[in-house]
Amino acid sequence: MKLNDFTKRLSVVGRWIATTLFCLSAIAFVWQGAFFSNTAAIAAPAVNLIAAADAGSKVQEKASEDAGRTKNFIQDTADKVKDTANKNADRVEQATDDNGSFVERKAKTDAARIEKRADEDSARTQKAVDNTKNAIERTVDNIKDVFSK
Repeated sequence: MKLNDFTKRLSVVGRWIATTLFCLSAIAFVWQGAFFSNTAAIAAPAVNLIAAADAGSKVQEKASEDAGRTKNFIQDTADKVKDTANKNADRVEQATDDNGSFVERKAKTDAARIEKRADEDSARTQKAVDNTKNAIERTVDNIKDVFSK
């Protein structure tokens, strides 16, 4: 009985191994076919390199354009935060009848601190956007250099 149980388990393991090998070979054939589906790329590689260089320029232009839009959005957001802080400070000032109370002074210092933080956060975020844009442009330039050699 032990031998029969052992052979049954060995049979199950064998089926799993066969199924795994079959799936791996199917994946390999599909993958290999994807690389050789464009025979024009093999016949004329220079044409594709020119197209790749043009695509790299487009990527760089798009990165610059998007970075500009993002920086404008960040600045607009910082301006809205500052406006809201000033409106809230003015409301507190009106509610306290302009008597220079502790609450009024606190609201003004809070508004000033919020404006300062909005400027700092905006500058830091814009710098990060510039760094990202520059990294993208450097990467595209490096890729162009590799393909041009």
